[in-house]
Amino acid sequence: MPDPDWLVWAREIQAIAQTGLAFTQDPYDHERYAALRRLAARIMADHTAADLGRIQTLFDGETGYATPKVGVRGAVFDSEGRILMVREVEDNDRWTLPGGWADVNQTPAQSVVREVFEESGYHARAVKLAAVWDRAKEGQGPSAFSVARMFFICSLQGGAPATSIETSGVGWFHPADVPADLSTRRTTPHHINRMFAHWREPGLPTEFD
Repeated sequence: MPDPDWLVWAREIQAIAQTGLAFTQDPYDHERYAALRRLAARIMADHTAADLGRIQTLFDGETGYATPKVGVRGAVFDSEGRILMVREVEDNDRWTLPGGWADVNQTPAQSVVREVFEESGYHARAVKLAAVWDRAKEGQGPSAFSVARMFFICSLQGGAPATSIETSGVGWFHPADVPADLSTRRTTPHHINRMFAHWREPGLPTEFD
């Protein structure tokens, strides 16, 4: 399901306010943009269980020209054609592809390699950008910000299974064995299916919205 209209509108209001606050030189416009940002926070708080003050603090921390956030996910395959997955502590130990936010001063490929190691203990090498998908279009639940996610096919380079403060389990799965209890805010069955397809057929073009 697509994001509800109220969420799309609130994100757009927040982005307009953030960009306006970054560039305006007029004190009256500054007040107006600040009011718009507070309005966006109120809309989100009214439609969710989140605390208004927490949302306002979240929005206040976003400065400069508003752009989508960038996330990365790694589909690591071993010599048996199994895919690497980890249990996400933050989501009741549900399974997901390892990944997270892209870091400043790292390329997306470097970021996904780092995330794989931090969350699973395995060393990987990014070999293909398989997909770039907009989170909202994937129907993965509401998010305060616009998010673009890059999915990389990765080859296993070494290492050993190890959990972290973010993960409680590490496992390798054939297509028929992929767990049903997925952390769908991060990884959906569609994502898994497409990653297996790209691993089997490396010549497939990169997918995008």
